[in-house]
Amino acid sequence: MRKLFLLVLMMMMGIGARSKDYNILDYGAVRDTARLSTAAIQKAIDQCAGDGGGRVLVPAGDFKTGTLVLRSRVNLHLSMGATLYGSTTLSDYRPMKSDYVSLRTQTETVQLIYADHADNVVIDGHGVIDGRGRAFPKLSWNDEGITRPHLLRFIQCRDVVVKDVTLRNSGCWMQHYLACDRVRIEGIVVFNRNNYNNDALDIDGCHDVVVRGMIADSDDDAITLKSTSPRLCENVRIADCVVSSHCNAIKLGTETNGGFRNINISGIVVKPSEDQREKFFGQWIGSSAISLEIVDGGVLQNVNVSDITVEGTESPIFVRLGNRGRGYKDGQVIADVGMIDGVHLDNIQIHNAGSMGCSITGLPGHPVRNVWLSNISLHQKGGVAASDLQEIEKTVADEKEKEYPEATMWGNLPAKGFYVRHAQNVGFDKVRVTTVFPDARPDFVRVDVE
Repeated sequence: MRKLFLLVLMMMMGIGARSKDYNILDYGAVRDTARLSTAAIQKAIDQCAGDGGGRVLVPAGDFKTGTLVLRSRVNLHLSMGATLYGSTTLSDYRPMKSDYVSLRTQTETVQLIYADHADNVVIDGHGVIDGRGRAFPKLSWNDEGITRPHLLRFIQCRDVVVKDVTLRNSGCWMQHYLACDRVRIEGIVVFNRNNYNNDALDIDGCHDVVVRGMIADSDDDAITLKSTSPRLCENVRIADCVVSSHCNAIKLGTETNGGFRNINISGIVVKPSEDQREKFFGQWIGSSAISLEIVDGGVLQNVNVSDITVEGTESPIFVRLGNRGRGYKDGQVIADVGMIDGVHLDNIQIHNAGSMGCSITGLPGHPVRNVWLSNISLHQKGGVAASDLQEIEKTVADEKEKEYPEATMWGNLPAKGFYVRHAQNVGFDKVRVTTVFPDARPDFVRVDVE
């Protein structure tokens, strides 16, 4: 009797109570990758949400699905040994268009798992979600998300958790979180090297985000913060990750209509991919380790990147204030150049980098301001001869104000360490540059710097 009383008391207090499970097998899902289980899984999700929430259970086995729409208070749980395979037929994906206005919501998009205006959404477990994205060829330069599905896409959601799962082979970006609040991503494994635009993680105009313990291997950018609307990425903490990328391992940009504020990134290991059989974008050893960019208006303020260990990358550190001026909706004109003011890069060890060097560049009349770099060791290839310097100077004379920002955009820079142009109050403390081969360039070059 006493045990029954304690059990009832615990349930009333919410102690020891577990939400109800909705096993997808009970709704008609089949362990057969030749047959679609989309309707069955969606029915389980809708029933779970209709009952007030709970856990939709994907048991061990292989299941094929098209687009799934998550609802508020639904936990999609993938058991150990469970794999959700995305269909390789585009018509199995539902085109979706959010009412949120951003660069990436101007048209309908397709994705494997989608949520819009949902609260308390969880994807967890030790199973796998495999988008089989190689089945969707790139048809045009700007077809991301239209003919090639994203794997996960969350828009205007609150209290989102993605934990412990393995995400593989998206048709486009692996996971896109747009205008979401309170996002937690923890302990996930990402492999995304089977198509163009294969980012590992895109945090876009989100507030209050924690990413921890991600292991990611991507052809395109790995840890990516974006701002494809006026909403800033704000209050973001990213830590303890291991990432590989042919492009940019840690990137704030390229889309920067709102910008980035209060960003703290630390404890990241950047290394080349162990799979070097093919490349869609970038450089074999990666383009950059850290790219901080404002090119579409917007602001970049109070950004701290520390305790980073880098193997490779052609141009490891790239800070760029440009003026591409691309709007987030059709016909929009961006007149404001934007601002970079307040960056601290500390304790960064770089080994086996390419010969290009690093750069911190603004524009005439629009300097990068208040950048502090300390305790940095840059070991790079070198090998630039004195006879090459005149041609290098001619190349960098082009400001490339409107061009897509890329760490490799000028090739070899006038400095083998840091080339600083159009900047105010940039400080270096305990920065060491070494090369494998003799290099005629100085460690530092400054142009129009106060």
